[in-house]
Amino acid sequence: MAYDDGEVRQQFSLCFTARLLGGEARTSSESKAVAWVTPYDAEDLPMHPSMRLRLQHALERRPAPYLG
Repeated sequence: MAYDDGEVRQQFSLCFTARLLGGEARTSSESKAVAWVTPYDAEDLPMHPSMRLRLQHALERRPAPYLG
């Protein structure tokens, strides 16, 4: 990713499968909002195509991670 100020960064993402055990969702210094949503509801959320691909892979229950 190249920024207007000339800074260039390599972007990557990590996705984990999780299960809610308890507690409350809350924001941090890295988030503006958090929410638990169903896969159907996630279809309407704005996200980068690479994140949508990761979500699709998780829903397919792939046996191995996608590296690419």
